[in-house]
Amino acid sequence: MTDNTTSSPPTPTTDDAARGALASRMGIQLRELSAQRTVATMPVEGNTQPYGLLHGGASAALAETVGSVAAALHAGEGRIAVGVDLSATHHRPVREGEVTAVATPLSLGRTVASYDITITDDRGRRVCTARLTCALRDRPDGR
Repeated sequence: MTDNTTSSPPTPTTDDAARGALASRMGIQLRELSAQRTVATMPVEGNTQPYGLLHGGASAALAETVGSVAAALHAGEGRIAVGVDLSATHHRPVREGEVTAVATPLSLGRTVASYDITITDDRGRRVCTARLTCALRDRPDGR
């Protein structure tokens, strides 16, 4: 029997529930939390493609995670942020260590928020540049 109930999105914090199941499996750790600057790290190990390089999809998931958390913080209590557009440009390969994503706002409105996300390697070199746009909506459960 399948459980068809849905749970409400959590308020962003540094716990596993706020990161979501995918981010938790990927080892994403939220380090700083605000609508003006959200920072997260992710290990390269376990997030690689067959050639041993950081997977571009892993970078995209990291970017969407930090941008969505920042947008949810901007949206405020009783509201959620839902990604509607993500673009990512990959600049250099990474084989080991950890990458760091920093989300900063491009535009913060009442119904839409856009973030610039930079992902860097352990040496501070840019690995990926992403842009995320989120729709800001009332929570579906009314809380």
